[in-house]
Amino acid sequence: MGAEMRRIHVGNALSAFGLGFTVPYLYVYVAQVRDLGAMTAGLVLAVFAVAALVVLPFAGPAIVRRGPLPVLLAALVTAAVGALSLGLASSSTTVLLSAAALGAGQAVMQPALATMIVDFSSAETRSRAFATQFFLQNLGLGVGGLIGGHLVDASRASSFTLLFSIEAAMFLLLVVLMATVRMPRTAKVEGAPGEARGSWKQLLGNRAMVQLCVVGFVLFFACYGQFESGLSAYGVEAAGISTSALGTALAANTAMIVVAQFAVLRFVERRKRSRVIAAVGLIWAFAWVVAGYAGLGHGSQTMATAAFVSTYALFGLGEAMLSPTVAPLVADLAPSGMAGQYNSAFALVKQLALAVGPAVGGPMGASLHAPYVVTFLLFSLGITFLAVRLGKQLTPLQNQPSLAKSRVVARGGASAEAVQTAA
Repeated sequence: MGAEMRRIHVGNALSAFGLGFTVPYLYVYVAQVRDLGAMTAGLVLAVFAVAALVVLPFAGPAIVRRGPLPVLLAALVTAAVGALSLGLASSSTTVLLSAAALGAGQAVMQPALATMIVDFSSAETRSRAFATQFFLQNLGLGVGGLIGGHLVDASRASSFTLLFSIEAAMFLLLVVLMATVRMPRTAKVEGAPGEARGSWKQLLGNRAMVQLCVVGFVLFFACYGQFESGLSAYGVEAAGISTSALGTALAANTAMIVVAQFAVLRFVERRKRSRVIAAVGLIWAFAWVVAGYAGLGHGSQTMATAAFVSTYALFGLGEAMLSPTVAPLVADLAPSGMAGQYNSAFALVKQLALAVGPAVGGPMGASLHAPYVVTFLLFSLGITFLAVRLGKQLTPLQNQPSLAKSRVVARGGASAEAVQTAA
């Protein structure tokens, strides 16, 4: 790993640390500490999603035209301003505006950092680079949430101001760190005027990318979109899970990712990407079966809790398999110079799924227990079906980059044999 890639990975970890530092406590801060009520707190969480949906369609073309580094630096400054002002805000208007700035900045960081990883990696190293990114993101989220929880005190608004100030400082520190990165020269997009290089028309004409976006939407809708909404509501209402057990389940998810990420990477790198995604669909389908046992079975409370925690761990295993698979595939599908556009489009799909997922899953998980489990079990099986179809749209090297290495080795072996024969 080169020095530039190390800086990028540190940047990913710091941004995740800042996110985990404050987001788990936003509801308590707005509703109770600032005494703005549950409705305003809910609007703040919604503003994060809306801000992301507004800025991401423009982020891709900006990255293509200006490069990922300037866009990242602008996003970091915006997020820092949003975090600091959120810690000082006392009215509904200032809280919502601050949340919009923080949400927009954080949303743009993701495709910008992903594009920088693409620029500093090759097809052979890209899976490992994105696996490292995902590992550090989860580690940063976990550590940030743990430290933030020990700093906040609901009886003192100043403790939350300190929390948001530290988050803003993290983003500004990241500005200084990223400003030292020297970006490589990237190829120009030929045959397209400057203002059209990041156009959506070219992306929508790529059938493989469109199918991958469909798969991505279902992935995020059926898993990530349920973690803190439908699945947690289902656990509490149907399985009788305590809040401490729910925290244990979330910790089990993070622990599975941290422990399994690089062990899984060795398995994933040698397999077709479409088959890996299909396997994740089957693993998550089994996770929903286990969740069904937790809430609909007739075992003891201990067994129900163990099953519910296992559900989150199984989701973590699937996530560890996806991190070195999906993001590198997005990069490999992008034409030269268009990685920023493709990363932003996939980030937009993710945000749409994360916005729709809780809206659909939350009410179902709280009241329609059996239909909820069956519905998302079917969605998980749908991932497998869609992944198999996606595999038919990919070239052999897009689906399994390790083939390139084996072909190079084969050519080298043939050349050596020819030399020996000639001698």
